[in-house]
Amino acid sequence: MLLGCFIVSVGILFLQNSEVITGGTAGLALSFSYLMNSSFAVVFFLINLPFYILSYFKMGWKFTASTIFAITSLSIMSEIVQFFPSFTIHPIFGSIIGGTIAGLGLSILFMNGSSLGGANILSLFLQQRFNWNPGKTMFAFDFLVILTGLYSVGLVRGFYSVLSIFVISYIISFFKVKIAARNVRPKTAVQPEPSAS
Repeated sequence: MLLGCFIVSVGILFLQNSEVITGGTAGLALSFSYLMNSSFAVVFFLINLPFYILSYFKMGWKFTASTIFAITSLSIMSEIVQFFPSFTIHPIFGSIIGGTIAGLGLSILFMNGSSLGGANILSLFLQQRFNWNPGKTMFAFDFLVILTGLYSVGLVRGFYSVLSIFVISYIISFFKVKIAARNVRPKTAVQPEPSAS
């Protein structure tokens, strides 16, 4: 989980330095951090607070606890990677590289029964309940987030932001079989009936 959080934080660093956003609560946090010139880590942590309730009722306490741990870890790691040497990168490359790295990190978290809140929770729930592809459902939710974030990044960078969520959803879809296998809830064993004596 820590490895997954670190990889996602590096992906977000690429997105930040190319001034694009992504989907989910991470995308909302990036949008608000651009608008308010505030810390991504703080905004990301606060945005996810309401989703803990959804996670508890839909995915259980164990999943919720691991999600809280992952969100807190990512918030801290996002602040740590800010001490990396600063760089600038073209938005198209930032979207592709950042999206690929973030998608890999999210896949690792999903395979370990955790998420980064928001649409991640709903996507995993829909996969368990209806066997929906988590990559495609996340793309749909993330696209709506991008539309709301156009105000903070503009139309051109909004296009690059759509590219980032496409890349993320593709990476997650690539690992969907492993994600499903690691998140299948074990069935209750049927106790054999006692034989007649």
